[in-house]
Order: sequence, then C-alpha cells, then structure tokens
Amino acid sequence: MFWYHAMTKHSYNSVRMNPNRLSWEDQPSTYKNYPEAYQKFKLNLEEQEDNFLYHIAGLTAKKSYPSGEYYLRINPSAGALYPNELYFQVRGVEGSVDGIYHYEVSSSSVTLLQEISEEEGIEPYFGFKTAMKGYLFLVSAIYYRSSWKYKNRAFRYCLLDAGHLLGSIEAAALLKPHAVQVHYTIDKEKLNRMFGFEEREWFLAGAVMAVPIHGSEVTAIEFALPYVDGSRSFEKNELIEQAYYETMVLESCQKQIKAPKFTYNTTKLQETLFTRRSQRGFDEGAITKGQFNYIMESIHQPILSDCDEEVSVYVVVNRVLDMPLGLYKDGAYIEYGDFARKAGYLSLEQYSLSQQGAVAFFLTSKAKNYQALYQKAGIIGQRLYVAAQYMQIGCSGIGAYYDDEVNEFVGNDEMVLYALAIGK
Repeated sequence: MFWYHAMTKHSYNSVRMNPNRLSWEDQPSTYKNYPEAYQKFKLNLEEQEDNFLYHIAGLTAKKSYPSGEYYLRINPSAGALYPNELYFQVRGVEGSVDGIYHYEVSSSSVTLLQEISEEEGIEPYFGFKTAMKGYLFLVSAIYYRSSWKYKNRAFRYCLLDAGHLLGSIEAAALLKPHAVQVHYTIDKEKLNRMFGFEEREWFLAGAVMAVPIHGSEVTAIEFALPYVDGSRSFEKNELIEQAYYETMVLESCQKQIKAPKFTYNTTKLQETLFTRRSQRGFDEGAITKGQFNYIMESIHQPILSDCDEEVSVYVVVNRVLDMPLGLYKDGAYIEYGDFARKAGYLSLEQYSLSQQGAVAFFLTSKAKNYQALYQKAGIIGQRLYVAAQYMQIGCSGIGAYYDDEVNEFVGNDEMVLYALAIGK
C-alpha cells in the first residue's frame, strides 16, 4: 500500500483526536483568472462548441449564506473547494483560434494563453507525433484549495475531483457525440514548468477528443507562461508534494482500447448535466431493479485510457425493489444482510446518506499507479452521478470513511478510494 494512503487513513479515534479547525481568513479562492492582458472569449451557449465546453465545468446555480455566496458547478467537488483547473488545446475547430486555452469558470470564458501553428503544439507531451484535430485537455490541481480544509488527506480529493472533471469531459463529449480517451502519461514535469505553476499547481492528467491529421507531423511547442495565482492564499504541504512527485511517473501501464457504450438521450442528458446536484440526505426511498441495473451497466463500461488500473466496486443494497439486501462486488452477490446502518457508520457516520440511501458504494484498489487508479475512481463516481440523476435518483460522493473498517467489512486489504450513495 502506498505510504501516503496509509498515513492519511481515517479511523473512529483519529477523527476525534484531530478535529479539523479551519482558519477562515486563509480560505483560498476557488477561481483562477488570468490578467486582462490575455485575450478572452465569452462562451456563447447557442454555439455548439461553446455549449460543449460549458457542460464540462460551467456554473449552474448560486447559493447565498451568511458567510458569502457560493456557486455550484456542473462537476462536483469535495467540500465545494474545486481544486482543479481545466486547460485545453484547440486545433482545427471551426470558430476557434488554434491555440492553448484556460477555462475561466468565474466568467464562463476561455482565455487564450498561447497560439499554435500547424507545425507545433502540445501533442508530443501526450505522446503523439502527428497533429491532432480537436481538443487536447489538461487537468491540474491547486492543492491548497483542498488542503486548507482537509490537510494531509487533500491529495486524495484533488485526484478524485480530477477524475470527476475527466468524467465531465467524457459526459459532455456525448452531447456531440465523441469518445474521450484519458491520458495519464503526459509529460507533467515539462508542462508544469511551461505553464509557470511554481509548485503551487500541478498537472494530473490529460484527455483526448481529437483525431490525427494524416501526414501532418508536429513538434513540441516551447513557451514559458508567468505564474498566475490561483488560490489567493497558500500554505506549503511537504507530505502532499512528496506524494505527488513520487506518483507522477506511471509504470507498467495497461491500455484500455475498448470504447464505452452508453444509451443516453442527448436532450435529456444535457438537462441532467446542467441540473446535477449533490444530495445532502435521503428519505429512505426505494429504487427499482431496472434503475439499479441501468446505473450499474453505466459505471462498469470500459474507460478509454493509457493506464487502466483495476478498481473494485462494492455495493450495499439497502432498498432496491425485488433485490435481496446485502453486499455485492462488481455485480456478484457476496453476503445477505441488512447492512444499511453499517454502511452509514463506515461513511464517517453520515447516516442520512449511506444508511438512508437506496444503495451505498465503496471503491477499492490494489493497483500500483496511484494517480491513475484514484482518478479512475473519480471517473466512476462521475458516471454514477450522471446515470443516477438521468434516472431521477439523487447521488452523493463521500470522500471520508473509516478506511480499515471498510476493508474489514468488504473483506479485502486494498486501498479504499471512495464511497458514494444514491437514493430518494
């Protein structure tokens, strides 16, 4: 087990002995905005390409509290802290200047950071020798946005939330429709330097929604962007930084070349993506076996990627009509029993979610490539959100749980990556 994961486990005693006290005056900003000197383009939702980009990470609603106003986004995030940023290269897309952009969430705009020519681009940092027509996405993390609240455990949330953002790219691409391939083996070190992140932001993964332009060789573009603050405040965390650098290079990866097959209606899917919300609690309502099977089929579809690590999905059935109560693994029945209260306890005693929900999920893995396997768990989580809410079922991601006790319950010693619950 990766040392960082072992060091950041929760237990019944640890969460009581180390209460989390927040320094509100140091709360980081959740938005990164480049200076006005950069050329910016406001997204026009009437245009297909702009509408596609908006459905990856756009703002969908505003909530007002005594402490301030909070904006909800299409992609979920632990604690609504949104540690991830989205960059992308566009080549050969009608209506767009060929170049490298940053998605500016706060203004629903894209910022042109660097124009590209026909002969150069970021393709070689993905491993491509040929120019690619379409989009090459890059997902980064500004880790202090998360570590401000979650301390050492924050790297887990940065990876999960990055997976959700990758899953949002996959889901938004279905509106066109196009397949998306995740690339974990990008040249992170070189890209981090070129984008001027200065150890406060890191690239975690890329995603490709593009096709080769045959006969058009491309060389790696070289540039040096100045540092732009993406969090307002910052506190260095050496444990998280060590975990990132030790897992930055992936080894012995197995590719997944089989594409997923979804059965979404485009119009209904677009509405689902825009109205996504994280459920704060459930009312012990049941779902049907048909709904359950539809959701399970969606989350078990293959994920196109260059490093497909194995992630096990354990399911606690609490309230599914015509299905036995109990524990399942990847669709296979393991043990009969009413484990609703147990699932609620394991989820850091969030009984209104894992106990009162219809189904609770626990994702685990024994794979070696930590960044890839954790982000895959986030992609599965995003698929669960989309499939459940497409069926008008609520969903909530749960990043906090009693790690070792989950292992004891499901009967393995793998790393516990994520917990989620769905229901009504």
